Amino acid sequence: MDKITIDGMRFVDEHGRERIFSGMNVVDKKDFDKENPSYGYNPDTFPFEEFRARGYDMIRLGFTWCAMEPVPGRYNRQLIADLGRFLDKCEEYGIYAYLDCHQDVYSSHCYGDGAPRWATLTDKYVPRKQIAVWAEPYFYGNACFRAFDNFWANTKYNRKGLQDYYADMWKTLVKAVKDKPALFGYDFLNEPFPGADGGRIFRTIIKGVAKTTLKDSQIDKKELIKQGLGSEKIRVLDQYTGEVLRKITSDCDDIVKRFDTERYSPFVSKMAAAVREVTDRGAMFIENNYYSNMGIPCCNTPVQVNGEREKMQVFAPHAYDLMVDTPAYKYASNSRVGMIFDQHRVTQERLNVPCIVGEWGSCAEGDGWYPHIRFLQDKFDSYKWSNTYWCYFDDILKQDFMKVLTRPRPKAVTGEIISYKYDFDNRTFTLKYNQEKKFKVPTVIYVDKKPEKIECNGKYKVIELPGNIGYDIEIKTDIGEQTVTIEF
Repeated sequence: MDKITIDGMRFVDEHGRERIFSGMNVVDKKDFDKENPSYGYNPDTFPFEEFRARGYDMIRLGFTWCAMEPVPGRYNRQLIADLGRFLDKCEEYGIYAYLDCHQDVYSSHCYGDGAPRWATLTDKYVPRKQIAVWAEPYFYGNACFRAFDNFWANTKYNRKGLQDYYADMWKTLVKAVKDKPALFGYDFLNEPFPGADGGRIFRTIIKGVAKTTLKDSQIDKKELIKQGLGSEKIRVLDQYTGEVLRKITSDCDDIVKRFDTERYSPFVSKMAAAVREVTDRGAMFIENNYYSNMGIPCCNTPVQVNGEREKMQVFAPHAYDLMVDTPAYKYASNSRVGMIFDQHRVTQERLNVPCIVGEWGSCAEGDGWYPHIRFLQDKFDSYKWSNTYWCYFDDILKQDFMKVLTRPRPKAVTGEIISYKYDFDNRTFTLKYNQEKKFKVPTVIYVDKKPEKIECNGKYKVIELPGNIGYDIEIKTDIGEQTVTIEF
């Protein structure tokens, strides 16, 4: 597989081509089970061929700390071997993967997933099971708050800090898989949460909703009441545009900044330093904290290893609309989620690193949410962002909505990409790039249907991918600014 390096905000392969990646989350959230210590997705039965035929070449490969280290200092060797085999299969099909240590509300003891029971230090607080939504402990769960606060403080368990255990766990895993060609990098902790400050943020947001609803002129009070009494009550959220949501959350900015700069960023640098003791391969992934999923500016700082800026680092933001994980996702707001991703763009530019959107999307019955997905894909394309959709499940590749998720994109471009765009209504894909030298390898564009017409200043060939789903178009062009147009 091609070695990938980073040049500013671009991924570049060993041939000098700019790369754009697309894929999915493949995440096993289960805790350690003595009867089944294996990884939840068997690489021998995973549909790699169809995955590749859909144009996907990136996987966010997730596991939990609990599954990896169920007993302090003792690691799940079966899980490590399984992840290694999965990476081997990825290499066989030309698919990269980055490792994700996943958590939601800290651990299963807090009624989520992630950390082992021994590393869930809640002190005097007893976790309470959720009533309505999985994320409730993030809003008012003192046990969840305290578990995170102890983790960020590196509180000791058996005379060793929790983060020190965590770093050693990562070192053990990386030692086993560091030479796998498909290994792309390390996403150290899913959606880091600020602990007790997260509760303060939630309370501040609730106050902001009340204040903005009552006082902001952008909220039409009569229309709000009318919508609330109507048959589609969810429509009241239409008035809470991205601009209004940003007003609501703005009072939380300082709390988030303190967490990002004083807790999360030092943590990522600490984990990166641990990994660099083992290997110089692979990129370090910087996520946004949980509440920056709502458009609160992310204030992470660049990854530092031994006092120097890490060369291989990636910004991997997440964003969802308010009705994610519910049937109401068909009402998702382009304005709200667009604002969140625009904030992430500001962070990317400040960090000056490439971007892989780590999580995005959702699903609902029917096709009412398809335009929203296309809106998000268009935004990613406008920013030249790679992405991994949330999330893979058995038979997802057979679902009707795959016709939306699967779409044309550049995979490898001989030069620097100026822009690319898929016009869904006119069934046209356009790529513009500047080629400053001759390349021995071609530009490669993935398309999900056989093209009717291709216009370019060069030679091309259309390669049907196994599975009869998609095609790679290989194009050889000369020096200069290039425009490729593909009609379907």
